[in-house]
Amino acid sequence: MAATIKKVGVMGCGLMGGGIAQVAAQSGFETIVGEVSEDLLGRGIGRIQGFLGKDIEKGKITREEGEATLKRLKGTTNLQDFADCDLVIEAIIENMDEKRKLYSALDGICKPETIFASNTSSLPVIEMAAATKRADRVGGLHFFNPVPVMKLVEAVKTISTSDETLETLKTFGQSLGKTVVVAKDTPGFIVNLLLVPYLLDAIRALESGVATKEDIDNGMKLGCGHPMGPLTLLDFVGLDTTYYIANIMFEEFKEARYAPPPLLRRMVLAGQYGKKSGKGFYDYNQ
Repeated sequence: MAATIKKVGVMGCGLMGGGIAQVAAQSGFETIVGEVSEDLLGRGIGRIQGFLGKDIEKGKITREEGEATLKRLKGTTNLQDFADCDLVIEAIIENMDEKRKLYSALDGICKPETIFASNTSSLPVIEMAAATKRADRVGGLHFFNPVPVMKLVEAVKTISTSDETLETLKTFGQSLGKTVVVAKDTPGFIVNLLLVPYLLDAIRALESGVATKEDIDNGMKLGCGHPMGPLTLLDFVGLDTTYYIANIMFEEFKEARYAPPPLLRRMVLAGQYGKKSGKGFYDYNQ
């Protein structure tokens, strides 16, 4: 049986954390979002206000709905403010040491029945759960970017996650208007487990001269009905992000299909991360 969630905490107010906090507040939950500094928090809240403003302009929500969302949303730099949350979603940097420190601190602050969920896309959730005394109440909620738009959430069950916790995470995800799929706690879960080898193979095809980047992208768009080609998608995801995830998956499985191609490594070393840096497989500076 799912537990009742009334107050949601989100730690991290970057693109992912801010998006999660926004959809939680829009869905009627009292929401608190935390950051490590007032500067980062201010930028994150400002980004949320900007997204809501655009939705109002486009007629997706009313001005009253936007104002009500912001009233339900509070920002903080004090972890103690998470004490009475029913669910805390962690969306901080993909660094296990930092995550474990956060979970250990939250474990001593939050009430015993609080559920913790990580938004990680690649790191083992059980390793975070092990930093707490409530491993049965820790799981994963992996959202996709941009959170307000993407309809999928992966609920992740570790070997310690209780059935009640999993049910609560699924019910919460559905209450945000998302479709929830359940995956076990393995690197990549469902989507990245299948997507990353496909993206890496596209880089290998380019690297070995099978076709131009444009023809590889058009081949997959028009031949398979994909909304964008793999190399364009890599630019949007971030080549550095893909490289990081691929390394974690290769470390876990030791299978060649997860090994980052040399071209990907060289581009990351050159700072060519894709759209966010202005250049990846395509040039975005113009």
